[in-house]
Amino acid sequence: MELKTWTLPWACFLMLALLSQPCRCVSVHFLNPKPLYVAKGETLILRTEIDIRTKEAVPTVTWERLANGGGPQRRAMVAEYPGQSSNRRVIMEEQGAVLKIYKFEHGDAGVYVINVTDHTGYVASAQHIVEEYLPVYHVSVMVNVSHTSLHCKEAWGTEPLFTWLHDQAKVDSSLGQLSADNTTLYVKTPHFCGLFTCMVSNRLGYSSATYTSEPCGRKGHGGTAAVVCLFLLLIFAGVLLFLLWRRQRVYMTRGERLRESDDSPL
Repeated sequence: MELKTWTLPWACFLMLALLSQPCRCVSVHFLNPKPLYVAKGETLILRTEIDIRTKEAVPTVTWERLANGGGPQRRAMVAEYPGQSSNRRVIMEEQGAVLKIYKFEHGDAGVYVINVTDHTGYVASAQHIVEEYLPVYHVSVMVNVSHTSLHCKEAWGTEPLFTWLHDQAKVDSSLGQLSADNTTLYVKTPHFCGLFTCMVSNRLGYSSATYTSEPCGRKGHGGTAAVVCLFLLLIFAGVLLFLLWRRQRVYMTRGERLRESDDSPL
Protein backbone atom coordinates (compact mmCIF):
# COMPACT_ATOMS: atom_id res chain seq x y z
CA MET A 1 0.00 0.00 0.00
CA GLU A 2 2.84 2.40 0.77
CA LEU A 3 4.34 1.76 -2.71
CA LYS A 4 1.06 2.65 -4.41
CA THR A 5 0.77 5.75 -2.26
CA TRP A 6 4.19 7.00 -3.44
CA THR A 7 3.91 6.00 -7.14
CA LEU A 8 0.48 7.50 -7.77
CA PRO A 9 1.53 11.14 -7.15
CA TRP A 10 4.64 10.70 -9.30
CA ALA A 11 2.59 9.25 -12.16
CA CYS A 12 0.17 12.15 -11.96
CA PHE A 13 3.07 14.60 -11.95
CA LEU A 14 4.58 13.04 -15.08
CA MET A 15 1.24 13.10 -16.88
CA LEU A 16 0.74 16.77 -16.02
CA ALA A 17 4.28 17.54 -17.22
CA LEU A 18 3.65 15.80 -20.53
CA LEU A 19 0.31 17.51 -20.99
CA SER A 20 1.85 20.89 -20.21
CA GLN A 21 4.39 20.52 -23.04
CA PRO A 22 3.36 22.46 -26.15
CA CYS A 23 2.07 20.34 -28.99
CA ARG A 24 4.55 20.30 -31.84
CA CYS A 25 1.96 20.31 -34.57
CA VAL A 26 4.21 21.44 -37.43
CA SER A 27 7.61 20.53 -38.89
CA VAL A 28 9.56 21.66 -41.95
CA HIS A 29 12.54 20.40 -43.94
CA PHE A 30 14.18 21.09 -47.31
CA LEU A 31 13.70 18.50 -50.03
CA ASN A 32 17.36 18.77 -51.09
CA PRO A 33 19.73 19.54 -48.19
CA LYS A 34 22.83 19.97 -50.37
CA PRO A 35 24.16 23.51 -50.99
CA LEU A 36 22.52 25.15 -53.98
CA TYR A 37 24.55 27.04 -56.62
CA VAL A 38 22.75 29.64 -58.72
CA ALA A 39 24.29 31.72 -61.52
CA LYS A 40 23.57 35.40 -62.05
CA GLY A 41 20.33 35.95 -63.93
CA GLU A 42 18.92 32.52 -63.13
CA THR A 43 15.96 31.73 -60.85
CA LEU A 44 16.59 30.60 -57.29
CA ILE A 45 14.06 27.95 -56.24
CA LEU A 46 13.97 26.62 -52.66
CA ARG A 47 11.47 23.84 -51.97
CA THR A 48 10.45 22.68 -48.52
CA GLU A 49 7.92 20.27 -47.13
CA ILE A 50 5.73 21.53 -44.28
CA ASP A 51 4.03 18.84 -42.21
CA ILE A 52 0.93 20.18 -40.41
CA ARG A 53 -0.70 17.92 -37.83
CA THR A 54 -3.67 20.17 -37.14
CA LYS A 55 -6.31 21.75 -39.31
CA GLU A 56 -7.19 24.53 -36.91
CA ALA A 57 -5.23 27.31 -38.59
CA VAL A 58 -2.80 27.93 -41.41
CA PRO A 59 0.72 28.40 -39.99
CA THR A 60 2.69 31.57 -40.54
CA VAL A 61 5.72 31.17 -42.78
CA THR A 62 8.65 33.59 -42.91
CA TRP A 63 11.78 33.43 -45.05
CA GLU A 64 15.01 35.08 -43.90
CA ARG A 65 18.52 35.32 -45.32
CA LEU A 66 21.65 35.29 -43.21
CA ALA A 67 24.56 37.10 -44.88
CA ASN A 68 28.07 37.35 -43.44
CA GLY A 69 29.60 40.67 -44.43
CA GLY A 70 32.84 40.28 -42.51
CA GLY A 71 31.33 41.37 -39.17
CA PRO A 72 28.36 40.05 -37.21
CA GLN A 73 25.97 37.93 -39.19
CA ARG A 74 23.16 40.03 -40.61
CA ARG A 75 19.58 38.77 -40.85
CA ALA A 76 17.31 40.11 -43.59
CA MET A 77 13.62 39.40 -44.10
CA VAL A 78 12.95 37.98 -47.58
CA ALA A 79 9.23 37.11 -47.60
CA GLU A 80 6.31 36.28 -45.33
CA TYR A 81 3.15 34.24 -45.77
CA PRO A 82 0.37 35.27 -45.59
CA GLY A 83 1.44 38.51 -47.16
CA GLN A 84 3.07 39.99 -50.22
CA SER A 85 6.74 40.74 -50.70
CA SER A 86 7.79 44.28 -51.58
CA ASN A 87 10.42 42.84 -53.90
CA ARG A 88 8.91 41.93 -57.25
CA ARG A 89 11.62 39.37 -57.86
CA VAL A 90 10.47 37.33 -54.84
CA ILE A 91 7.37 35.14 -54.85
CA MET A 92 6.11 32.28 -52.67
CA GLU A 93 4.08 29.27 -53.69
CA GLU A 94 2.29 26.40 -51.95
CA GLN A 95 1.42 28.51 -48.89
CA GLY A 96 5.00 29.64 -48.38
CA ALA A 97 6.63 26.22 -48.74
CA VAL A 98 8.34 27.24 -52.00
CA LEU A 99 10.43 30.40 -52.41
CA LYS A 100 11.44 31.76 -55.81
CA ILE A 101 13.77 34.66 -56.54
CA TYR A 102 14.02 35.73 -60.18
CA LYS A 103 17.15 37.22 -61.77
CA PHE A 104 19.53 36.00 -59.08
CA GLU A 105 22.15 38.55 -58.00
CA HIS A 106 25.38 38.33 -56.02
CA GLY A 107 23.67 39.80 -52.94
CA ASP A 108 21.06 37.02 -52.95
CA ALA A 109 23.63 34.45 -51.80
CA GLY A 110 23.65 33.38 -48.17
CA VAL A 111 21.96 31.02 -45.72
CA TYR A 112 18.18 30.93 -46.17
CA VAL A 113 16.07 30.15 -43.10
CA ILE A 114 12.39 29.20 -43.16
CA ASN A 115 10.39 29.62 -39.95
CA VAL A 116 6.97 28.01 -39.63
CA THR A 117 4.83 29.05 -36.64
CA ASP A 118 1.73 27.05 -35.75
CA HIS A 119 -1.40 28.22 -33.89
CA THR A 120 0.17 27.47 -30.50
CA GLY A 121 3.19 29.64 -31.15
CA TYR A 122 5.60 26.75 -31.71
CA VAL A 123 8.24 27.58 -34.37
CA ALA A 124 9.81 24.96 -36.66
CA SER A 125 12.87 26.06 -38.63
CA ALA A 126 15.19 24.79 -41.33
CA GLN A 127 18.02 26.38 -43.22
CA HIS A 128 19.72 25.98 -46.60
CA ILE A 129 23.00 27.30 -48.07
CA VAL A 130 22.78 29.20 -51.37
CA GLU A 131 25.94 30.25 -53.20
CA GLU A 132 26.63 32.02 -56.46
CA TYR A 133 27.66 29.78 -59.35
CA LEU A 134 30.95 31.24 -60.60
CA PRO A 135 32.63 30.74 -63.99
CA VAL A 136 36.08 29.17 -64.23
CA TYR A 137 38.91 31.69 -64.16
CA HIS A 138 42.72 31.91 -64.20
CA VAL A 139 43.82 28.42 -65.17
CA SER A 140 47.53 27.62 -64.77
CA VAL A 141 49.78 24.60 -65.33
CA MET A 142 52.72 23.80 -63.05
CA VAL A 143 55.54 21.34 -63.77
CA ASN A 144 57.35 19.43 -61.04
CA VAL A 145 61.14 19.44 -60.71
CA SER A 146 61.67 16.04 -62.25
CA HIS A 147 59.51 16.93 -65.28
CA THR A 148 57.39 13.82 -65.00
CA SER A 149 54.04 15.33 -64.00
CA LEU A 150 51.88 18.37 -64.73
CA HIS A 151 49.44 19.94 -62.27
CA CYS A 152 46.50 22.13 -63.31
CA LYS A 153 45.01 24.79 -61.00
CA GLU A 154 41.91 26.98 -61.26
CA ALA A 155 41.08 30.08 -59.20
CA TRP A 156 37.46 29.92 -57.99
CA GLY A 157 35.11 28.36 -60.54
CA THR A 158 32.15 26.30 -59.32
CA GLU A 159 32.16 22.57 -60.10
CA PRO A 160 35.25 22.70 -62.39
CA LEU A 161 35.89 19.78 -64.74
CA PHE A 162 39.49 19.13 -65.85
CA THR A 163 40.48 17.74 -69.26
CA TRP A 164 43.99 17.25 -70.68
CA LEU A 165 45.06 17.48 -74.32
CA HIS A 166 48.40 16.54 -75.86
CA ASP A 167 49.13 18.17 -79.21
CA GLN A 168 45.38 18.96 -79.56
CA ALA A 169 44.38 15.32 -78.94
CA LYS A 170 42.79 13.94 -75.78
CA VAL A 171 45.24 12.26 -73.43
CA ASP A 172 44.99 8.47 -73.19
CA SER A 173 46.70 5.79 -71.12
CA SER A 174 49.53 5.39 -73.62
CA LEU A 175 50.79 8.88 -72.78
CA GLY A 176 50.38 8.84 -69.01
CA GLN A 177 48.02 8.52 -66.05
CA LEU A 178 45.56 11.04 -64.56
CA SER A 179 44.80 11.60 -60.89
CA ALA A 180 41.35 10.85 -59.50
CA ASP A 181 40.18 14.48 -59.98
CA ASN A 182 42.03 14.89 -63.33
CA THR A 183 44.03 17.83 -61.99
CA THR A 184 47.41 16.05 -62.28
CA LEU A 185 48.83 14.30 -65.33
CA TYR A 186 51.66 11.81 -64.71
CA VAL A 187 53.50 11.59 -68.01
CA LYS A 188 55.59 8.61 -69.05
CA THR A 189 59.17 9.83 -69.43
CA PRO A 190 59.70 8.92 -73.12
CA HIS A 191 56.55 10.87 -74.04
CA PHE A 192 57.32 14.11 -72.19
CA CYS A 193 57.36 16.27 -75.29
CA GLY A 194 55.00 18.40 -77.33
CA LEU A 195 52.18 20.74 -76.26
CA PHE A 196 50.17 19.96 -73.10
CA THR A 197 46.85 21.78 -72.61
CA CYS A 198 44.68 21.77 -69.49
CA MET A 199 41.04 22.71 -70.14
CA VAL A 200 38.78 23.60 -67.19
CA SER A 201 35.05 23.95 -67.79
CA ASN A 202 31.67 24.21 -66.08
CA ARG A 203 28.20 25.08 -67.31
CA LEU A 204 29.14 28.76 -67.72
CA GLY A 205 32.10 28.21 -70.06
CA TYR A 206 35.72 27.13 -70.07
CA SER A 207 39.29 28.38 -69.78
CA SER A 208 42.63 26.74 -70.58
CA ALA A 209 46.38 26.93 -70.04
CA THR A 210 49.25 25.28 -71.92
CA TYR A 211 52.77 24.04 -71.28
CA THR A 212 55.13 23.74 -74.23
CA SER A 213 57.89 21.16 -74.13
CA GLU A 214 60.40 20.08 -76.77
CA PRO A 215 58.59 19.01 -79.97
CA CYS A 216 58.16 15.27 -80.10
CA GLY A 217 59.66 15.08 -83.62
CA ARG A 218 62.92 16.76 -82.68
CA LYS A 219 64.48 13.63 -81.23
CA GLY A 220 63.83 11.69 -84.41
CA HIS A 221 65.17 14.50 -86.59
CA GLY A 222 68.26 14.67 -84.38
CA GLY A 223 69.00 11.00 -84.96
CA THR A 224 68.52 11.39 -88.71
CA ALA A 225 70.78 14.42 -88.75
CA ALA A 226 73.46 12.50 -86.89
CA VAL A 227 73.32 9.69 -89.43
CA VAL A 228 73.53 12.15 -92.31
CA CYS A 229 76.48 13.95 -90.71
CA LEU A 230 78.29 10.64 -90.17
CA PHE A 231 77.64 9.65 -93.77
CA LEU A 232 78.99 12.96 -95.06
CA LEU A 233 82.01 12.66 -92.78
CA LEU A 234 82.78 9.23 -94.18
CA ILE A 235 82.48 10.56 -97.73
CA PHE A 236 84.75 13.49 -96.90
CA ALA A 237 87.31 11.13 -95.33
CA GLY A 238 87.15 8.87 -98.34
CA VAL A 239 87.68 11.77 -100.73
CA LEU A 240 90.56 13.04 -98.63
CA LEU A 241 92.21 9.63 -98.61
CA PHE A 242 91.73 9.36 -102.37
CA LEU A 243 93.37 12.76 -102.93
CA LEU A 244 96.30 11.84 -100.67
CA TRP A 245 96.73 8.53 -102.48
CA ARG A 246 96.59 10.22 -105.86
CA ARG A 247 99.11 12.87 -104.80
CA GLN A 248 101.50 10.25 -103.55
CA ARG A 249 101.14 8.28 -106.78
CA VAL A 250 101.94 11.43 -108.80
CA TYR A 251 105.10 12.02 -106.76
CA MET A 252 106.18 8.43 -107.28
CA THR A 253 105.63 8.66 -111.04
CA ARG A 254 107.70 11.84 -111.25
CA GLY A 255 110.55 10.20 -109.30
CA GLU A 256 110.63 7.25 -111.67
CA ARG A 257 110.82 9.57 -114.69
CA LEU A 258 113.73 11.50 -113.17
CA ARG A 259 115.64 8.27 -112.60
CA GLU A 260 115.07 7.22 -116.21
CA SER A 261 116.43 10.55 -117.45
CA ASP A 262 119.58 10.24 -115.31
CA ASP A 263 120.28 6.71 -116.53
CA SER A 264 119.90 7.51 -120.26
CA PRO A 265 123.27 7.76 -122.36
CA LEU A 266 124.46 11.21 -123.29
